[in-house]
Amino acid sequence: MPAPTARAVDVLVIGAGQAGLSAAYHLQRRGLRPPGQGGAPTYQVLDAEEGPGGAWRHRWRSLRMATVNGISELPGQPVPEVDPEAPSSEFITRYFDDYEQQLELAIVRPVRVSAVTRQDDDPHGRLRVDTSAGTWTARALINATGTWTKPFWPIYPGQETFAGRQLHVADYVAAEEFRDRHVAVVGGGISAVQLLDEISRVTSTSWFTRREPVWRDTPFDARAGHDAVAMVEERVAKGLPPLSVVSVTGLLWTPSLREAEARGALDRRPMFTQILPEGVRLVEGNVLPVDVILWATGFRAALDHLAPLKVRGHGGGITMEGTRVAGEPRLHLVGYGPSSSTIGANRAGRAAVNDLLELLSRTGAAAPTGR
Repeated sequence: MPAPTARAVDVLVIGAGQAGLSAAYHLQRRGLRPPGQGGAPTYQVLDAEEGPGGAWRHRWRSLRMATVNGISELPGQPVPEVDPEAPSSEFITRYFDDYEQQLELAIVRPVRVSAVTRQDDDPHGRLRVDTSAGTWTARALINATGTWTKPFWPIYPGQETFAGRQLHVADYVAAEEFRDRHVAVVGGGISAVQLLDEISRVTSTSWFTRREPVWRDTPFDARAGHDAVAMVEERVAKGLPPLSVVSVTGLLWTPSLREAEARGALDRRPMFTQILPEGVRLVEGNVLPVDVILWATGFRAALDHLAPLKVRGHGGGITMEGTRVAGEPRLHLVGYGPSSSTIGANRAGRAAVNDLLELLSRTGAAAPTGR
């Protein structure tokens, strides 16, 4: 049997979270259309999820809109009136779903991308994208795969001997399942303190971080946001791995977290030195009995499918020029580094589209057929 023909588009977007939807909006606004609609340049969005919502589909149900760290409206569509008690996973998934339908975005799902390769040695040639639903080729690629599918698990001595339960934030469901158990929460980010607040309401907790947490007492205004983005942009421009958002902004006090502080849930301990079957060994040398270790240790960029392009440097980072990969102008990363926030993702989607359309105009606008 002959191999199936690859589907050809001008621009392919991988991922339909906030950054991917922003890119799709700007592509469509600039005149690109789904395949098969006349002679216009074409685009397609591939999304691995079963439905709309991106990573928000998987957030724990107890995360309410009143306590979520903030979302930004999608371009061209304001966020509807928010019920503070609505689960963020439901509210934002519904918002994304309505957005996709109203704009009739060209999204195909569920499609998992396994590898992106260069089709030939032509620097202006096409990129081949192998997926669970066949092969696409594109003249340019916007990657918006985020981080949720790649939780980071640190390795600690004795970890494999622990007799209790270990889980990552990505697997968290609700605090009630830990009732009457002592929970050690590891991590210094926003998820760690949110879950400490929640879990400490039903059971005892301990909080461990490698570094002393930095709390922000001043408002996180536009100037502070600009400075934070600039710091991350400087890192990725040098090819360094991007920092977490909280390492730049600090942790923001909320009324709920002030209550957690009053309960003693935010009394931070330095990182334990060893994991034992019955608990963890503290830096002082004594053993703290622990039933559950919850690793709130963040996520890494889900970019394994880009490995064949060899865009990572020796330190694991990718040298960026804005949203463009410095060594591969056909590839843009949105939702990476400075664009990992929701506001940043919207801006990055627009910037990536502007840059790629300029590239396409220099190399010919129409996608070839039959390739």
